[in-house]
Amino acid sequence: MAAPDPTDARPEGAAPTTGAHIPPASTMPSTGPDLGAAAETSPETSPEPVLPEPVLPEPVLPEAVRSRIVVLAAGALPEVPVDELPAPLRKVAKFAPNRRARYGAAPIAAQLTNDPLFRQRVAARAMDEAGELGEAVASGVTPGAADPVEVAALAYLMRPVGWRDLVAAAGAAVRAEADSAAVAALINDAEARANRAEHDRTVARVEVDKLRDELARVREELGQLREESRLLARSLREAQTQQRRANELLATERGRAARAAADHDAELRRLRAKLADAELSAGSARQSAKEARAVDDARLWLLLETIGQAAQGLRRELALDPADKLPADFVADSFTDRPAAATSTRARDTDDPARLDDLLALPRAHLIVDGYNVTKRGFGEVPLEQQRKRLITGLGGIAAQTGDEVTVVFDGAERMHGLPPAPRGVRVLFSRKGETADELIRRLVRAEPSGRAIVVVSSDREVADGVRRHGAYPMGADSLLRRLARS
Repeated sequence: MAAPDPTDARPEGAAPTTGAHIPPASTMPSTGPDLGAAAETSPETSPEPVLPEPVLPEPVLPEAVRSRIVVLAAGALPEVPVDELPAPLRKVAKFAPNRRARYGAAPIAAQLTNDPLFRQRVAARAMDEAGELGEAVASGVTPGAADPVEVAALAYLMRPVGWRDLVAAAGAAVRAEADSAAVAALINDAEARANRAEHDRTVARVEVDKLRDELARVREELGQLREESRLLARSLREAQTQQRRANELLATERGRAARAAADHDAELRRLRAKLADAELSAGSARQSAKEARAVDDARLWLLLETIGQAAQGLRRELALDPADKLPADFVADSFTDRPAAATSTRARDTDDPARLDDLLALPRAHLIVDGYNVTKRGFGEVPLEQQRKRLITGLGGIAAQTGDEVTVVFDGAERMHGLPPAPRGVRVLFSRKGETADELIRRLVRAEPSGRAIVVVSSDREVADGVRRHGAYPMGADSLLRRLARS
């Protein structure tokens, strides 16, 4: 048991305090004269003067003891009324339980050192929680099996007689445990190093065996390499002999090649001279052909000039005025009603759209289109009005590109009102009531003069056969649709 602390002396048999450090009676301030003491004091004897006991500084706490004291104090903060809490700890008391001891350690330790009343409250709660251990520490008895850190923390808070010795003993125990742990760590490290050394020796022995085997294998390979070196030296000497023979043969072949090259150069000079003669003959032939072509061109020009003058004389003799209308215009004038109806698609003809381009490239060509036959084949899913508008717009582009005459014919059963104006160069016709677009197309073809290029676009077999007999070129609807898609 530790020696009593002179600063914590109390009468023998007195009840233990709950952690507050009570100063001795001699150090308590006096409020007046002690009458009893004066009566018992004899005149012969005078009382000895009592000197005040010195105030010892706070002991240096081990880290483990200090941490435990802070944890006990942090756990007691919520149970202390807010108005009785020290001002620096009121904010710490609002922290979460797991954050008080971590972030409020400094202010808690300062208040425990400077505020005995706060320390006494914390000691009372710690004593209640410790139970028998707290009572034993308060009475100055330390159980042998108790944790020295817990004992030192309780002793610091309750401060019984000899509490400084308990704190010092806890520090010594903590340091002893740390030293024991360090010694154990050193022992474990030494054992680990011994194990590693033994393992390294085993590995070294294995490596030595491997190196011996490798040395034996290398020696064997060295013997094989020496044998191969002797064979390669023999092969090299044979190759050098063959190379000398090849060099001699090469010198011979070079001489033959030089003679062949000289012969080749001579033959080349002869052929070049022959080629120069041939080029001279070809130039003379080209000149003769050019003169003959000039004569033919002069004759052709004279013939065309004669035909042109004859045509002009015939035009003057017939006194023909320029035509204000085309043959198709006369057929169109007879159609004043332009109704609309639908007709079914008949036989189809698949022609190459390139042929349509060739026909439209002829001078003064006339393109006649079977309207609904084309629209219902190409875009029959839209209404008739949209079909007509789409086809007429596309034909306007063809008329503008080629400059040809374009006529589109639709079947009609009633008069059309509010039709959009046709593009320039496009004539739009509707068949009369009781007449089909096929008959109107044949009338347009018959009205044209013989020899004019007339192109009729329709997949109807009867229309194609009818216009072919009158000298027109029938084309399938697909050729025009592809031509429109390309524009």
